[in-house]
Amino acid sequence: MKEYFKNIFVALWTILVGLRLTFKHLFVRAVTIQYPDVKLKLPERARNRLYVNIDDCIGCRQCEMACPVDCITIETVKALPNEDLGVTSTGNKKRLWVTKFDIDISKCCYCGLCVYPCPTECIYMTDVYEFSEYNRHNLIYHFSNFTPEEAELKKKQVEQFEIEQKMKKAVKPAEQVTVSNPGNPEEKS
Repeated sequence: MKEYFKNIFVALWTILVGLRLTFKHLFVRAVTIQYPDVKLKLPERARNRLYVNIDDCIGCRQCEMACPVDCITIETVKALPNEDLGVTSTGNKKRLWVTKFDIDISKCCYCGLCVYPCPTECIYMTDVYEFSEYNRHNLIYHFSNFTPEEAELKKKQVEQFEIEQKMKKAVKPAEQVTVSNPGNPEEKS
């Protein structure tokens, strides 16, 4: 009979010891949050998803060269002499069309090395960290204003302009040769 009551006492004592920890935390402020309804404020220098303000990009490709994992792909086309592309918000004159500016965020290691060399500060890390996708191809972000067809058209325009310039240069020396013809009697004397 003594053993029976001792077992009951031990069982109750064990329950009280376990509940002591529970009661202790009933009156302490919670350290967890109800994510995703509640989100913690990120530190000011947190590095998350990249963003490019393509209107300020001058196509210098310094961010592409700085990327250690080659997740940035940039293609540019020279502007024609009669085209004015304007200036960036920092006052840099734009001389190149940025026909392709893609960032494969699935390769990005969030090092931030692409942000610092940008002379116009158009690429930066945002505070967006929820961008999971079911399809891996959706993690390639396209920032250029050009569609692939428009980019191809722009490249063809520049190629046509360069061909015309080469033909003009080829014609000019031929005209100079005819002007400085050795059969000209004035040049002999």
